[in-house]
Amino acid sequence: MEWSDLRIFLAIAREGTLGAAARRLGLSQPTMGRRLSALEATLGQSLFQRTSEGFVLTHEGAAVLAHAERMEEEALAFERRLAGSQAQLEGILRLSSSDWFGTIMLSPVLAEFGSLHPRVSVELLTDARLYSLSRREADLVFRIRPFDEPEVISRRLVHIPYAAYAALDGPDRVEGEGEGLALVTMDTAFADMPDARWLAKRLPKARIALRSNNRQVQAALCAKGAGLAVLPEPLGDATAGLKRVDLGERPPGRDTFLGYHRDLRRLARLRALLDLIIERLAVSTGHAAAARG
Repeated sequence: MEWSDLRIFLAIAREGTLGAAARRLGLSQPTMGRRLSALEATLGQSLFQRTSEGFVLTHEGAAVLAHAERMEEEALAFERRLAGSQAQLEGILRLSSSDWFGTIMLSPVLAEFGSLHPRVSVELLTDARLYSLSRREADLVFRIRPFDEPEVISRRLVHIPYAAYAALDGPDRVEGEGEGLALVTMDTAFADMPDARWLAKRLPKARIALRSNNRQVQAALCAKGAGLAVLPEPLGDATAGLKRVDLGERPPGRDTFLGYHRDLRRLARLRALLDLIIERLAVSTGHAAAARG
């Protein structure tokens, strides 16, 4: 049995189709199919049920999945241990963050880091997916929820204040319950976020004109006069055509946390990037030196 065949099995199990699994691993779909067939022939078992909607694990496939994931974790731990022993400031670092945080908060720091360490290549992934640190989908992750994975080293990086914004020709202050007012807010999947709940409670009679899970889209719509929006202050203040609106009270802010796998704690290029990010962004959490602890 080849470990590379088990990687293909895991990709198909996670993606559900040969095409998606092939894109994930950078292989062709026919190659994926041949390697899966070879693995099933070696085991003497059918690992997937082929359906019109994709590949579904059989009972035997589910049993193999648990063992394959443990093998994967050991292989990745080996890779992380080797990576963590590297001392030179060169190689790749993969980061994950939300769209607006990557644009407004991280981009200036990454540009500075690139000039300081030109042999380090940084990849920044900005989407709603939660990337896995244990599977090396990302080396450093920024998110608004604390990390609870036991193998992850994490800390609170910065508190982001939020404010209400409107287009330049919009109101400076809003009183009452928002009757006749249009709002731009989070989509229904994220309607339970603190700022979205606060806005609905503060202006219960306002009309929701547009929704988006992308903060930069919300800011652009707000600047075009589509409606009032609650935005992170670094984003709202940096967006042309917006001004702050007084609603009589401030919306709740959010903490941003960073996390990385404990096996990478000695990786020199990661430590160098962490030090720079903490120095540049952790200003509202106290002294940067103390924050490193």
